[in-house]
Amino acid sequence: MSFSLFPDVKRKKVTELTPRLLAELGVELLILDVDNTIAPYGTLTLDRAVTDWAAAVKAGGVGLYIVSNNKGERPEVFAKLLGVPYIKRAGKPSPRGIRQALSLAGIPPERAALAGDQIYTDTIAANLAGVKMLLVEPIRFSNPFLAIRYGLELPFRREKRKGV
Repeated sequence: MSFSLFPDVKRKKVTELTPRLLAELGVELLILDVDNTIAPYGTLTLDRAVTDWAAAVKAGGVGLYIVSNNKGERPEVFAKLLGVPYIKRAGKPSPRGIRQALSLAGIPPERAALAGDQIYTDTIAANLAGVKMLLVEPIRFSNPFLAIRYGLELPFRREKRKGV
């Protein structure tokens, strides 16, 4: 558990985090961010590719858990669509929400990973919680402030933690 701005794995989208990759990483629980990771900001629907992917991940023996900073209805809506538990108002970059999910799922940090799109919230929280960080590119830039923030993350997006 250390402060780091670097992810362990990088992929273009969450659906590229295959059951095979998760098995190779020893992941038994995949914690999912919501906004711009599994769905664009402001939507209440999931692409069929995401729901099919989630079903395949679960069929491969990996549990899913939504942990989101979102305060609205979206975490609950997506959790119901995917048939998974959720925590909203997680407070990332604090590792509190991730640790709560681990405790409720009964999974140790070394057997879990977080899939998210942001360095300054998701990556820091995952690394502080001691889980693997699987960074994906944001689905869509919905406003200029997001684009600026992602631009500031570029040096950390280009690299990954050594040894993983």
